[in-house]
Amino acid sequence: MRRFARRFLVLATLLALVLGVVGVAAPIGLAAKPSDTNTTVRGIDVDAATIPELQDLMDSRKLTSAQLTRFYLRRIESLNPELNAVITVSSTALADARAADKARRNGDDRPLLGIPIIVKDNINTTGMPTTAGSYALAGSTPDDAFIVERLRDAGAILIGKANLSEWANFRSDPSSSGWSGVGGQTNMPYVLDRNPCGSSSGSGVVAASDLATITIGTETDGSIVCPSGANGVVGIKPTLGLWSRAGVVPISADQDTAGPMTRNVTDAAVLLGALTGVDPNDPATAAQTGHALTDYTPFLDDEALDGARIGVWRAGTYGPSTAAIVEPILADTIAALEAEGATVIDPTDIDLSMTADEFPALLCEFKTDIQTYLETYVSGTNPVDGEPYPQTLAELLAFNEAHPDLEGPWDSFLFELGDATNGRDAECAALRAGVTPPLQAEIDQVMADNDLDAIIALTNGPAWITNDDPEGGDTAATDGFANFVGSSTAAAASGYADITVPAGYHGVLPIGITFIGGAWDEPELIGFAFDFEQATQVRVPPTFIPTIGDDPLGGSGARQPATKAPKSVAPSRNGTWRMPPLR
Repeated sequence: MRRFARRFLVLATLLALVLGVVGVAAPIGLAAKPSDTNTTVRGIDVDAATIPELQDLMDSRKLTSAQLTRFYLRRIESLNPELNAVITVSSTALADARAADKARRNGDDRPLLGIPIIVKDNINTTGMPTTAGSYALAGSTPDDAFIVERLRDAGAILIGKANLSEWANFRSDPSSSGWSGVGGQTNMPYVLDRNPCGSSSGSGVVAASDLATITIGTETDGSIVCPSGANGVVGIKPTLGLWSRAGVVPISADQDTAGPMTRNVTDAAVLLGALTGVDPNDPATAAQTGHALTDYTPFLDDEALDGARIGVWRAGTYGPSTAAIVEPILADTIAALEAEGATVIDPTDIDLSMTADEFPALLCEFKTDIQTYLETYVSGTNPVDGEPYPQTLAELLAFNEAHPDLEGPWDSFLFELGDATNGRDAECAALRAGVTPPLQAEIDQVMADNDLDAIIALTNGPAWITNDDPEGGDTAATDGFANFVGSSTAAAASGYADITVPAGYHGVLPIGITFIGGAWDEPELIGFAFDFEQATQVRVPPTFIPTIGDDPLGGSGARQPATKAPKSVAPSRNGTWRMPPLR
């Protein structure tokens, strides 16, 4: 085997009443301790441990779920006032953990039994609010989404909800990734004044900072892979339909999916299989029949790359301003793949960045799909203002305008654009037809022409400095996105699978590499990512550095090599709208 607060929560007293939970993002008692890097429980380093290892420890009575859960709750209490990564803490977390310990003593051996998890706060969870980060949904408590039912069936302990870019970053222009009205600004744990990327920012920070064993994010375009890359963790954006979308606050049913965000590929594989299944409330899941598995761990093969053919996609994923930073990391990645036995094809004609109609399609799909969610899952009276919860996009707009103190400082420009469409009409369908089928055909053709098993591309560039100026936000922080690095649209808009894994650092800022495949290619991609992870051992835990200076590309720090080097190794987009794919 080869081993190579932006701010605290506003109106904390109101929130305690509105959310009705044991703890929320900031007012939970202790001052932040950003130097808290101790991740051991009973002498076990939980940061380095995988789910199978934790299960073995609990089976042998060397660890209990209650001890593990208590560790995470204390860590949330200590670190979350600085990180703003967790919006809600479950009032039943410890009781649920003790019940899991009892079940284990009685012979229960479910794959996630006793494993603490935090899910993004746009995923319905019984007993905890699902707000999408907005006061417009404050106190809304729909029953479990299908994937949360699957989590509970697998024995997982839901200990909280993660902060996010409000409405999955589909509300304002500009915006600050990781900001929500309810949760404030999520901060990146490697360098606290840097942006964690979004919209699954809280999930990425939770995983990186050891606030739970595993997390779940959601993605429409980039919102799993970018925060995974930026926070030095693993993220899987599954094939559309592998996980149910029912009970998840949507942007578009044509691109949305939830997926694992974890510290290692092993945990991502365990979580991925536990949540597959055909959901009668999500027609897309019917297509997984004959393709989906309930266990992806057999594909954790540290020789999976031996004999594989891997293509490199560069065009449109980064620009000249970042080339000097990211190309050496890409070169190291290629060298590591080749050292593991892969043949790397690096043609100049791979360009999967064309998606001119993606954003217009998302706008009209959002208008219909958000209304469907609100009408299906949100009812009653909002305790913030005593009015009925919004049921349409127009009513969400009206709420924002009526509550600028809660929903500021950002505008609602994307809401306005979406509301100006006719929703899912024939024109909207034509826009989608101009996005997904052509992109699928392009990916399929590239794979066939080059006889590829997967395509790699850089996931992200160095995290930018968080900018809370409502006139600039991410746009100004990334120099109009000239410094932005991303490759998410290919898999996102096609509905195909991809997985990102840590690849290197610029100074202390993590950068990931994405493996892209076709529909239902998760087994192969997991194998490639696992082999690369085991060969390079890139990831190091964060140390919560306050700042590294003002340079948007990472300060004066030089590129940091992998902690264990491989054996042989000493964005502009087409279209009318320019915004990073962080939705």
